[in-house]
Amino acid sequence: MEFDAVLLLSFGGPEGPQQVLPFLENVTRGRGIPPERLAEVAEHYLHFAGVSPINGINRALIERIRAELGARGKELPVYFGNRNWGPYVEDTVAAMRDDGVRRAAVFATSAWGGYSSCTQYLEDIARARRAVGDGAPELVKLRQFFDHPLFVEMFADAIGAAAATLPDGVRGDARLVFTAHSIPVRAASRCGPDLYRRQVGYASGLVAAAAGYADYDQVWQSRSGPPQVPWLEPDVADQLTALQAAGVPAVIVCPIGFVADHIEVVWDLDHELRQQAGAAGIAFARASTPNADPKFAALVVDLIDELRFGREPARVVGPAHPVSEYGFSVNAVPCSPDCNLDVPRSDS
Repeated sequence: MEFDAVLLLSFGGPEGPQQVLPFLENVTRGRGIPPERLAEVAEHYLHFAGVSPINGINRALIERIRAELGARGKELPVYFGNRNWGPYVEDTVAAMRDDGVRRAAVFATSAWGGYSSCTQYLEDIARARRAVGDGAPELVKLRQFFDHPLFVEMFADAIGAAAATLPDGVRGDARLVFTAHSIPVRAASRCGPDLYRRQVGYASGLVAAAAGYADYDQVWQSRSGPPQVPWLEPDVADQLTALQAAGVPAVIVCPIGFVADHIEVVWDLDHELRQQAGAAGIAFARASTPNADPKFAALVVDLIDELRFGREPARVVGPAHPVSEYGFSVNAVPCSPDCNLDVPRSDS
């Protein structure tokens, strides 16, 4: 399968204080989130002058992808589109059509299966193609990559670098804690039995082993729903309280669920959780996400080359694979019979 372009498809984020509330309204439209909650979250962005790091990180990653493609002898234009803020994916796909793009590989900035991590990006692709209409390029979503060797390697290296920042006296007793974005329990079972939760747990085990840790915790963060709706638990803040009670002197927090240091990393972890750890007398280190690491760009081009050359997917395989009965979302093949049921295959 050949491509004449690449589209990096992401979540989006504000790039100025006047954009924060409109962005949050886009993200939460139809979910019944009260205005006071949006105002509270807006303060997190305003702490950083209303600028989310995510767009800048994605633009830097795009430059890395271009360089990696060139190094492999495949010069391709790399476009940038978002779901919730500019550049909107609909506008980007229209520009791709106008530039004569016929078929593009789509790299979505999520490693996981599940609705918000995979299917919703397929819906973005379908919506953008419908909006563009005749002449819209074929858009082929690349597979989930939570078990790609470079994904595992980047996080394992980041854990080692974070551990090195801890004081010598507590480093050997530090507890490794993996965290990912929580989702409603009901949503967790949409794409097979707890597909997202199992993938996160599996990847955490792969990364822990690669980093040399036999024991660790896997927790969740950044829930935003009403308290009566059950979400994946334990929460990372609750887990830190439990570690304090157990006398743990230091923690290394690895945000394995995120591929970029955006607001839910730099606020929820670097600000709130770090403050909590300091108040509890626990030394705190946070592992970096991939961001625009050259290895991340190499991972993206690896996924493209799997399709271009018909290669077997590169994967780290642990002792108990979490999704073997459902397979993987490769080129919009669903993870389970119902996961992507509403997404037209011709648009994926």
